[in-house]
Amino acid sequence: MVRWEPGAKERLQAAALELFATRGFEQTTAAEIAQSVGLTERTFFRHFSDKREVLFYGQQQFLQAFVDGVDAAPPDASPLEVIACALQAAASFFPDERRAYSRMRQSVIDQNPALQERELHKLAGLATTVAGALHARGIGEPAATLAAESGATVFGIAFAQWIREGERRSLPDIESDVLHELLNLTGAATGTRRTAPSRVAAGSRISDRRAPAAGPPEAAPPGR
Repeated sequence: MVRWEPGAKERLQAAALELFATRGFEQTTAAEIAQSVGLTERTFFRHFSDKREVLFYGQQQFLQAFVDGVDAAPPDASPLEVIACALQAAASFFPDERRAYSRMRQSVIDQNPALQERELHKLAGLATTVAGALHARGIGEPAATLAAESGATVFGIAFAQWIREGERRSLPDIESDVLHELLNLTGAATGTRRTAPSRVAAGSRISDRRAPAAGPPEAAPPGR
């Protein structure tokens, strides 16, 4: 009979991150993580397939937040307006009280090349998922891919700023600022100035539907 441990997954996540940060990812074993919170190694593997999954648990929910934001955008929204809605929806996944955890998690990833590669793959998967959701709305190519890649870029840059030491702005505020900079760059390229879509909750109206979807993919990982 399987023994049920209330809150075991959350306890294991917190303990693992602490051990990764103090001892190093490679130097920490699943058994040590479990033992640090009074659980068995067998219990650890009931919740996670390996110790890497502790850092990447919740990926599906993270992607779904973006998809939900795309789905909630107004029917006549432009591709970049849809992305603005998706960014706002995903930002709810990262309240300010999660900032310290995300900051420590990123420090662990930054010290391990294999984890960095996994995080980059995660960001690439985000762009692919969002592009698929845009296709489902009837947005064709290359607009869907440009908008999706731009959204992943904006999120990656905003997230990196959000977890910087001393940063006090919320993730939605930073996302809005970064999106504004992107639109300024694309406006400069065409000789015009663009106004960023309004800072709105997913599903509500966005003020400016004329902004184009553009921007290079971001190399830095977003983290969670």
